[in-house]
Parts: sequence; C-alpha cells; structure tokens
Amino acid sequence: MLWLGAALSAIALAVSLKARTEVERTTSSLEAARAHFLASGAAERALNYVLYSLGGSPRLPDGRIRFWQVGMPLLRFRFPTGVAAVEMIPESSRLNVNHATLEDLLKLNLALGLPVPAARQLAQAIIEWREPSPMGLLSPFDAIYLRRTPSFRAPHASVQQIDELMNVAGMTPELFYGGWTRTQEGRLVPRAGLRDCLTVFAAPEGPLDINNVALPAMIAAGVSPQAAMIIEQLRSRAPITERQLGELNRILGPAAGRFRLGGDNIYTLRATARPFKPDGRLSDLRRTVAMTVQLYYRESASATRVLAWQENAVPRPDIDAWFE
Repeated sequence: MLWLGAALSAIALAVSLKARTEVERTTSSLEAARAHFLASGAAERALNYVLYSLGGSPRLPDGRIRFWQVGMPLLRFRFPTGVAAVEMIPESSRLNVNHATLEDLLKLNLALGLPVPAARQLAQAIIEWREPSPMGLLSPFDAIYLRRTPSFRAPHASVQQIDELMNVAGMTPELFYGGWTRTQEGRLVPRAGLRDCLTVFAAPEGPLDINNVALPAMIAAGVSPQAAMIIEQLRSRAPITERQLGELNRILGPAAGRFRLGGDNIYTLRATARPFKPDGRLSDLRRTVAMTVQLYYRESASATRVLAWQENAVPRPDIDAWFE
C-alpha cells in the first residue's frame, strides 16, 4: 500500500510538472505573438506618421513635433499591451553596394576593424559577387563556395537584398550586424555593422545624409577618422543644420561633395517591441520587424509602396536603451 501511494505521488508530480511546462510554453508563445504584432503595428503606425508629415511637420501647441520630421532617428510608441521603438533609417545614409568602388569597400572594411589582408579580400569578394564572371569561368571565390555545404556559386549579378552578403567569403555575423566596443574610458558603445553602411536602395553614387550615415561609411566616403568623430559628437547633441554643414566643409575636405542634409524617398522602418506582463512590467522578450518603403510612388493610392518586409529582423545593439 505504501509503494502504491509513492507511485501515485510520483505520477501526480510528473503530470503536474508537465502541465506547468505546457502552461509556461503556451504563455511564452502567446507573449511572442503579442510582441510580433506589436512590432508590426508600430512599423505601420510609424509609416502613417511619415505620411501625415509629408506636407510639413505639424506641431503641438507647445512647439513639439506632433508626428515626425526628416532627421528624427526614432519614434517611441506606447500601446495598451506593450511598448515599441521604431528606427527611422533613410537609405540615402548608406553606400549603394552595387555601385561602391573597390576603394570604398576597402576603406569601409578597414573602418569596421578588419586587418588589411582580410579587408581587401572581403572587398574583392563583394565586387566579384555582383560582377559577371568572365566567360562563365569559376573564380577562386566560387571554388570556396563550392566546398561549402550546401554548395553554391556566386550569382555574379547585382545584389538584390543586403542580407545576401552574409554568404560572401570572409563575412561573419559580428561584422555584418555589428556589436559592442569598449572605449578608452571602459564604456561599452554600439559598433555599426556592414548592414548599417551598405544598401541596395540608395541612388548610385548619391550623396549621403550626414545626420544618419554610420561612422565607418563616413570614413569610407573619404572623411578622416578625426573629422568623423567631430561630426559624430556634433550630431549627437542635435541634428546638423544647413549652416553647420557649410561650416563643416573645411574639415570634410575633398569628401564634402559626398554629403548633404536629408534623405531621398526610401526609408527603412525597423520596429522592436516588448509586451507587458500581466503584472504590468515589461517582458524581457523582444520581437523586431523591418519595412523598407518608397514614398511618393505615383502608382500607389497611398503614395507609398513596400519594397521589402523582414520578419525577425535584428535591431541595433543598444535598442534596449531606447525604451527608457
């Protein structure tokens, strides 16, 4: 009888643990779904804010921007079920990967911290990825790709989506997505990745938006590291104005013609959301989506069209600080 009671207790405990595990798994799945829809809704609301501001930037009675204006890098939203932060990224703040020169790509890779041999090899691999193969012959990089599992050949055609570069020889997730670096004072600061510096949507050889261009892309465009740091510090306090841009031409030097204020009509809205827990606290779970849109598209009734939508996008490394 004692053994029977012990066996029944063990069975009851096992059933209880399994039920608890299933409840926790269901709760996590529900929380993930809520976070996903929050992020998607935040991206759509951010797009509406942009559309509301196309004819100007409406202001509240106290003078604050009501919706959005060119140069604002972030929109924060608070919903009944959670919060979201939307990165407003003009594609004109990035170099066009299909038109960047070998020298631009080499400078960019060096600015991202690669040693000279690795930087040169990656720049050559990107050029070969997008260029036709002479007479259809295998290249040294094709030989590398054919040894991978699964094997493949470089497309030898224009890059269609920037994520293609993850397959290029010499690329790593840390280099592509960015990460963190430690300053001389010991502080951790976010470090841009290749995806923050290159795009397929910017105008060929078009000028870069100086208020949003990443530091490595600025250096790749010909700005000295010292001048780039001055510009970074200046715009961290407030967006650079037309007058300031004219004054910066002196330190920009020959690269001055590669910069301007504002973007073209293509933006990426990258939204990260965190839902509320039942007790009202923010969940540790996050979901990020990204939408690249073209404004002023005449064939669309809404004057926009979506060029790309990315589920499970990767936010900037310091996104949590933007929820504060």
